[in-house]
Amino acid sequence: MSRKAIYPGTFDPFTNGHLDVLERALNIFEQVDVVLAENSQKQTLFSVDERLEMVTEVVRDLPNVNVDVLHDGLLADYARQAGANAIVRGVRQVKDFEYEFQMSLLNRHLYPEVTTVFLMPNVKYTYVASTIIREVSMLGGDVSKFVHPYVLDQLLQKRAERRAH
Repeated sequence: MSRKAIYPGTFDPFTNGHLDVLERALNIFEQVDVVLAENSQKQTLFSVDERLEMVTEVVRDLPNVNVDVLHDGLLADYARQAGANAIVRGVRQVKDFEYEFQMSLLNRHLYPEVTTVFLMPNVKYTYVASTIIREVSMLGGDVSKFVHPYVLDQLLQKRAERRAH
């Protein structure tokens, strides 16, 4: 059995913290699929197609990484269909862990063969959250240290569009 993991998230936008967790996962797993979730409870800045394009661009030089979208359905079902034996989740703080712990138990109930693996990003990214990056960028702040140059360009475009309206 190959060691395949899925790394799900909203990724709005995909940050260097996300990339750090992905690179750590690639040290453990032979294959990692980044799976963008369409979360109806989250108001996203970028459409799913825009996020798909951004993540694909950021990871294009990484071996053994695929990018996909989970349009609807359960993550556990997606993992089963993808043949994944692990779900990778980045955890930056205790608050993240509490939520992710609950989700991992539910996923284990739904798909017992899957293991949730919690990875902490590099300490320099522990306070980097997509929500903060979006807010700082839309208010004119410099987030260039926290996102890939392609993502930064997309954020600057989105800010310009919002100011034009």
